[in-house]
Amino acid sequence: MAPKKEDVGIELPPLDIRLMEVTVIGDSPLIVHAWSEKAKREMLEKQMKKAKQAKEAKDPRADFEASLYRLGDGFGFPSIGFKAAAVTACTSVAGITKIAARQAFHILGEDIDVNGAFEGTKARVNLVRIEGGDPSMREDMVRVGMGTADLRYRGEFADWHAKLLVRFNANVLSEAQILNIINVAGFAVGVGEWRPEKDGMNGMFHVATDKDMAKLGAGR
Repeated sequence: MAPKKEDVGIELPPLDIRLMEVTVIGDSPLIVHAWSEKAKREMLEKQMKKAKQAKEAKDPRADFEASLYRLGDGFGFPSIGFKAAAVTACTSVAGITKIAARQAFHILGEDIDVNGAFEGTKARVNLVRIEGGDPSMREDMVRVGMGTADLRYRGEFADWHAKLLVRFNANVLSEAQILNIINVAGFAVGVGEWRPEKDGMNGMFHVATDKDMAKLGAGR
């Protein structure tokens, strides 16, 4: 008679999930460039082989307004942008791989729904609130296509800061390690348009010090 098999329970090591708030201070202007409904609609119409419409006259003010990520009572920036910057920064940090960092933490913000290109569709975007003042309209000369010059109008936050809510697995990365890679990300990678990662100098930041936090508190 065959011996009876015993049930073997599966034991999963517990995750050590924690939350911490990290304030970052902008060191250079943050340039934002959200996908506008107009740009998404033109892309969809091209893919659907629709007849090409006559190009509308440029409206700098409308382009600026469309470049902003809006919250109900303010402005934001995609939380995934800050995480991507921190993960990329791991190439400059000894002992932490990009793969480990990508799996070890998430940056949480506020969810908003944005209209899609196709009628009735929406997409949910998670935004970190950008604080410090309203954006100004920025004009830049850019090269598109075969080197054709064009003018772009986007939102710029000159003096800004943001609070990042970080959810992390302390079994993989410690608070000190996460603070370090976020700080390195602010210097070496940045967020937004024309950041250091893309050969620019915008969107740089650093993790707030006690002195920074005292200044922010005094300004309220």
